[in-house]
Amino acid sequence: MVYTLSDFLTGAVTSPPLLITALLTLAVVLVNGWTDAPNAIATAISTRVIRPKSAIIIAAVFNFLGVFVMTLITPKVAFTISSMVNFGDRADEALIALCAALVAIVIWATAAWYFGIPTSESHALIAGLTGAAVAISGGAAGINFGEWAKVLYGLVISTAVGFVLGFVTVKLVIMLFRRADRRHTRPFFRAAQISGAAMMGFMHGAQDGQKFIGVFLLGISLSKGLTGAPEFEVPVWLMILCSAVMGLGTSIGGYRIIKAVGMDMVKLEVYQGFSADLAGALCLLLSSLLGIPVSTTHTKTAAIMGVGAAKRLSSVNWGIVREMVLTWILTFPGCGLIGFLMAKLFIAIF
Repeated sequence: MVYTLSDFLTGAVTSPPLLITALLTLAVVLVNGWTDAPNAIATAISTRVIRPKSAIIIAAVFNFLGVFVMTLITPKVAFTISSMVNFGDRADEALIALCAALVAIVIWATAAWYFGIPTSESHALIAGLTGAAVAISGGAAGINFGEWAKVLYGLVISTAVGFVLGFVTVKLVIMLFRRADRRHTRPFFRAAQISGAAMMGFMHGAQDGQKFIGVFLLGISLSKGLTGAPEFEVPVWLMILCSAVMGLGTSIGGYRIIKAVGMDMVKLEVYQGFSADLAGALCLLLSSLLGIPVSTTHTKTAAIMGVGAAKRLSSVNWGIVREMVLTWILTFPGCGLIGFLMAKLFIAIF
């Protein structure tokens, strides 16, 4: 089914639930660009090849392009997200539960940003939706385990493959440039790392932008009284809207996250920063083409760990790593519980 911008504007005016759902979805997209996208540019800033303001502009532009271009190529990630839960047969209650899940995501992501911890909005999104679906269905019937399995695959892929690619990439770079004068290679790697930051920004948009497009389509479907996975074509206006809002969120900044990922976890040289960016972008590209929703945060931080470990294990600040891993572990039960409680509260009130 084709859903035009005119259809959406008409629906938003005549249907307050649709308007509220759309605004909450865009709020989550904004928060994602604000708190999650800084991971993409953290290494370029920490190695001082680019100033923070310039890096944020690059990330915002390439987040925009990533959402738009990758959704045109393949919208698989969007439809995986929109079909992973079942909110039941009552569209009105399902829409309330969806709104509750979105509020839970904003609460969780903002709290993590406040403490400077690079949490994964991807997993917060999945956890919040799952908690709300369990609340409305009264049990596991609200979870589509076939689609949910892709999320678990993505968790493993984004961590293990990101680490391995980071390790292998930096070893390969060292081997290829082992006879080169480091003074002569530095300009090359400075330019390469700026390109790497752009690649990471693009792939962040490609992955996370599609996830929220999937939620947006689910909200539209429920507002029309339709339950189950939506069967809309992804409209161009929605790609532009989500990518623009994500780009706006990225432009707000997120220096706390940049410091935790790019400065505190591993002290990187320029060639190492480039290796981490290239490894992270390759892992995200593969996952996007396969339609597997992965965490850009997990992928990038795992790639940085791999690059640091390739030099020596002590190069990695494992205390920072433990904090991040603990946050990742807590995201599923924590944000899931908030989504569950918010859904129960919203249903009781509305």
